[in-house]
Amino acid sequence: MKYIYPLILLLILCSCTTKKEIPKKIRHDFSNEEQAIITTAKKVIEDTYFTTLITIDAKGQPRARVMEPFAPDDNFIIWMATNPKSRKVTQLKNNATATLHYYDKANFSYVSLMGKAFLIDDEALKANKFKRGWEQFYNNQKEDYLLIQFIPESLELISIPNNFTGDSITWKPHRVLLRY
Repeated sequence: MKYIYPLILLLILCSCTTKKEIPKKIRHDFSNEEQAIITTAKKVIEDTYFTTLITIDAKGQPRARVMEPFAPDDNFIIWMATNPKSRKVTQLKNNATATLHYYDKANFSYVSLMGKAFLIDDEALKANKFKRGWEQFYNNQKEDYLLIQFIPESLELISIPNNFTGDSITWKPHRVLLRY
């Protein structure tokens, strides 16, 4: 009997799981204007080699750092790599909410993507996504290298050369909801 209460407590604790985010459904019903915004956003991203990843720390402070992302796939998912011991990993474990910001100074354009970032430690995916030249940063691919999968829910765009100038009074950018 003296072991029954600790056993029940252990069973309750083991049955608790961390909440997993349910991915939102990707949209396909874009208007012509939204499709033009998406096309322009992809071009801005393509022209901008680096992005800024913004996460939220334990005190609620946004933290920004420059990242070398892969190009968005057909569903606008963006992959990045990091050191598993970095601050961003701890921040994303505590709060998956993140923003990617691309700024193209030469073309007076920017894209902000708001969504969720997930840490992926799958050996096959890591091998597939490993870029030549990363050996100097990730000596041991198994232990020193982790993927971040960023799934945007919305995007915002300003692109002066493409006449996406935003609201003239509030400066609000053009916005497209990518998932719902």
